[in-house]
Amino acid sequence: MRDSIHREAAPVRRSLFRKYFIALFAAVIVPIAASGISDAWFGYRDQRAMLSALLRVETRSAAGRMQSFLDGIRDQLRWMVQRTLTADNLGQHRLEALRAMRRTPAIVSVSLIDRTGVERLHVSRIGLNRVEGGLDRSGDPAVVGALSTGIWYGPVTYRDGSEPFMTMALWGLSSVVVVVEINLKLIWVVISEIRVGRSGHAFVLDQTGRIIAHPDISKVLRGTDENTAAALLRLRDEIATAGGEATTARNAEDERVVTAMAPIPSVGWTVFVEQPQAEAFAPLYASLWRTGGLLLAAIALAAALAYWLARRMTGPIRLLEEGTEKIGAGQFDHRIDIATGDELERLAVRFNQMAQELAISRDRSERIARLKRFLAPQVAELVEKSGDESVLAGQRAEVVAVFCDLRGFTAFSAHAEPDDVMQVLRDYYEALGAIITRYEATLTNFSADGLMVLVNAPVPCAEPALRAVEMAIDMQDAVQRLIAAWRLRGHAVGFGIGLAMGWATVGRIGYEARVDYTAIGNVVNLASRLCSSADDRQILIDHSVARAVGGKIPVAALGMRPLKGFDEQVPVYDVATRSMKSDFAPDANESAREARSAENRSWARGWSEWQLVTLNRTIEIVRLDGS
Repeated sequence: MRDSIHREAAPVRRSLFRKYFIALFAAVIVPIAASGISDAWFGYRDQRAMLSALLRVETRSAAGRMQSFLDGIRDQLRWMVQRTLTADNLGQHRLEALRAMRRTPAIVSVSLIDRTGVERLHVSRIGLNRVEGGLDRSGDPAVVGALSTGIWYGPVTYRDGSEPFMTMALWGLSSVVVVVEINLKLIWVVISEIRVGRSGHAFVLDQTGRIIAHPDISKVLRGTDENTAAALLRLRDEIATAGGEATTARNAEDERVVTAMAPIPSVGWTVFVEQPQAEAFAPLYASLWRTGGLLLAAIALAAALAYWLARRMTGPIRLLEEGTEKIGAGQFDHRIDIATGDELERLAVRFNQMAQELAISRDRSERIARLKRFLAPQVAELVEKSGDESVLAGQRAEVVAVFCDLRGFTAFSAHAEPDDVMQVLRDYYEALGAIITRYEATLTNFSADGLMVLVNAPVPCAEPALRAVEMAIDMQDAVQRLIAAWRLRGHAVGFGIGLAMGWATVGRIGYEARVDYTAIGNVVNLASRLCSSADDRQILIDHSVARAVGGKIPVAALGMRPLKGFDEQVPVYDVATRSMKSDFAPDANESAREARSAENRSWARGWSEWQLVTLNRTIEIVRLDGS
């Protein structure tokens, strides 16, 4: 019988073992493999970008040097065409030609031709010099090109089939054309100085694809055959297709290289800088080998570790699974019993501790939830965070009291259907509640359409008066939007707000089963009376609030007003943010203000009745909790 049970349970153990083995193995290998692949990819991209930038800089530098080489020869020639060519100054021109050849060894010969195309002077390093030779060179392409464009660069030619030469012609304001032959073999010095890595180098091609400058000067002297020229032209086209970025291609020797190019527009040449691919990506290849070795070692270690852990976890894991299911279902009194003497046992202990803490947390959350039913959200949160209700004890604090209510609500509720009244109140409280919460004010109580809000207690804030006025403006805007919709349904109501700032005694008040947070003091009475005096769309504030927000929010002084309960008249200010007059007709005369005062008294009676109902409800909840 025992063997039968063992045979039935064995497949489950093997399945559980297989799952954990695969999971643990993958948990180790997948991140390592992903990290290695991502490092290789980003390393390749970064190396490619760095090489591309380096090679582009080198090619532009080489192209700039080639252009400077040609510009230097051009500047030498400009001195020779500044003076007119006459029989009297041929000697001076000959001295200038010799001086230019001495300063620029690449110049092989210099010819001066007058405006009629007749050669007047010829000085050469390798040929005979001629003075007044009379040779007609009016049809020479160099002369024609210089006369038409000012400066002319001829194609690269190869003397004796190997040594590259180029002709340059320049026409000056004196109508003298100077034609020079340039030996391009001497630009080898410029090219040979460019090195990229250990074996990277630069070379220059002409328009036909022949090499005219290379660090290995023998390649220049040997010339370039057609196959090599075709390969180099293909390489140039590939780089041009890549948008000028460095690319990986095969060079004339059929080697894999990373190369970039830059043009020399004035003569149609192209400068290439190349580096062998193996050398360019050598750091990346080394990193890949290291990553591969680490990955193989990680695979072996992960396999052994996953096998060992999976075997140890297959038994206790079931108990953990069952325990978590029961704890997750709310059975916080359940305890997981595992005695393996290792981390799994400690994990079971932690689960048991977690269940105990969850039970405590649930009881605490229920207590806080009950607390939030009777206290303002900010007050309840403060009590919850502090863990001590002493923060609600009575104390003196400078607060801003805000009172607001609907004008004509009593008359509206007397004639409207109960469902309409409840819907109006729901919309009203939803709009004001969101604003009060956003400004982190404390809603101490509300009854019917009247609300009392405190700013700066019990949670202090910066610039309480400014915050209270801004909150009142947002409250007025929100309720006026609601009033516009209510009036379309025939409900004639308005909305007024009163604010006062001063010292008051704030704290909890009530008895053990029912506690409220409120403020007591003259500032509360003043804010209530200002609210009663406010017309529709009006926000009335006292002198303290007006002084605190002066210069930040426009206010208008309304003068001294008598307020009920105050022996002397009180200075009253209006927050001047409304330019539209009220459409609320019942506020047009003094009798309406008296009606509002009566409504305030009715609100106070309603507040007491609401407290009594809430007290009965609280007693009932306490009785149910106790049972």
